[in-house]
Amino acid sequence: MDFFKFRTRVKPAKGRLLISEPFLPDPNFERTIVLLCEHNQDGSFGFVLNKPADSKVSEVMDELGSFEEPILIGGPVQQDTLHYVHQSTDIEDAVEVAPGIYWGGRFDQIRLMVETHQLTGADIKFFLGYSGWEKGQLDEELKADSWMVTDVASVDFLFDTPAHLLWTKSLKAMGGRFSMYSNYPTDPRFN
Repeated sequence: MDFFKFRTRVKPAKGRLLISEPFLPDPNFERTIVLLCEHNQDGSFGFVLNKPADSKVSEVMDELGSFEEPILIGGPVQQDTLHYVHQSTDIEDAVEVAPGIYWGGRFDQIRLMVETHQLTGADIKFFLGYSGWEKGQLDEELKADSWMVTDVASVDFLFDTPAHLLWTKSLKAMGGRFSMYSNYPTDPRFN
């Protein structure tokens, strides 16, 4: 048995989480958690949940001038686009990706709800760019053990867990040998 084979029985699907392997060399995905918002025969896309930018949402989007939460780097694709994941059932045209977790929706509603404090940092996360995989690409990365898949995505987990703890908590929630990966140093030479 190879200890570093990460394959799980959980298959990628909308609403599931991708957890990067501890030593993934790609700086875009080092120790990241990705919420899959779509996964089908044409490809996959989602958002990195634990990679804050150096800017606040208000600094990036004038229309959200009162929103002082950090913006997240959703992935390396089209980082000049703004996306959001929230837990509001009131946003028209939002897509439910997991129970109680929604992607997108009417921006004018989002803006109004932020201005009137109906949406706070505990309810919504904003992303610059997204993570995307072409047809078959994610499957190949899973075969290469670059990712682990889990279905621990929940409203509480996503919105109540600080970004810097998501990777570790996800692995611990998977239990067994996966929880041991959460303690691996970033660079094994420093162990």
